[in-house]
Amino acid sequence: MTILDSQVVVGVDVAKDEIVVYRCDEESTLIVANERSALKKWLKLLPDNCALALEATNTYHLDTTEIAHELGHDVYVIDGSRLNKYRDGIGVRAKTDALDAVLLARYLGKESDKLRVWSPPPKAYTQLKSLLRRRAELVRHRVAIKQSWRDEPLLEEALGEYLRCVEQIEKGIQKALKNIVSEAGMDAQVKRCQAVEGIGVLTATAAVTAFMRGEFSDSDGFIAFLGMDPRVRQSGKKDQRRYLSKRGDSEFRRLFHNSAMAASRSPTWRPFYQRYLDRGLKGTQALVILARKLARVVFALMKNQSEYQPNSMFGGSPQT
Repeated sequence: MTILDSQVVVGVDVAKDEIVVYRCDEESTLIVANERSALKKWLKLLPDNCALALEATNTYHLDTTEIAHELGHDVYVIDGSRLNKYRDGIGVRAKTDALDAVLLARYLGKESDKLRVWSPPPKAYTQLKSLLRRRAELVRHRVAIKQSWRDEPLLEEALGEYLRCVEQIEKGIQKALKNIVSEAGMDAQVKRCQAVEGIGVLTATAAVTAFMRGEFSDSDGFIAFLGMDPRVRQSGKKDQRRYLSKRGDSEFRRLFHNSAMAASRSPTWRPFYQRYLDRGLKGTQALVILARKLARVVFALMKNQSEYQPNSMFGGSPQT
């Protein structure tokens, strides 16, 4: 039995102020204000146990997703880049909110067997992810202001005061991260990850945060969740250059990349990194491979609840 046989399929295109809804059973389109009261009123009018497809946005889709889940509907959050490729693949030439709602419903109806029903993340996951991203934004602004103002003597005093304020805010964020980790009982996992050369407290926190979100049977799923899996394109004798899928959280990937840079200078991981440089890879490419290796190692540590045991006999590929 397919999803079309058992559930009413609804496509929901989400914007900041409103959502556009398409119901497959009625072949009708409706516009609803993107406010919790209006969303709840509309969702209560739907038949029981509908299947809703929404495109992932920054935060605008969250109210619809959470309320629909609370009311017993199956919610599927669709990656935007995947939806764009699906649109091109089936030859849709126009893009409007109404057409996107229809497209989402069609995508869910055709691809439901390959999709996972959305489930609410743990509270700690949402809080940690939010704080990590906001800290990264703070750091970016600090670097930009510092570079922009450093050659202006008239702003030297103001710059010093600004940097001190930013430092205090950053310390506050790190303290909040530590408290959330402790309250969620994740201290042991973070410490386990930090034992790996190059993995600092922020990367360890990001790794544990990602690990708690999904039920990963192996490291491949964890790597894909982080968006660090390579996209392979081969045809006959042609093998195109591979790129990361980048479907996960960009801040998690950035932290693992930073850890790879630190690990590449350590006695344990330097041979691993150098081996790829000797093959002719560029430094960035070797760091991407090392970052992915570090992610696999910390996943194994968390999955098996084991302790890190580096072994230089394996050329920088530690045992776990």
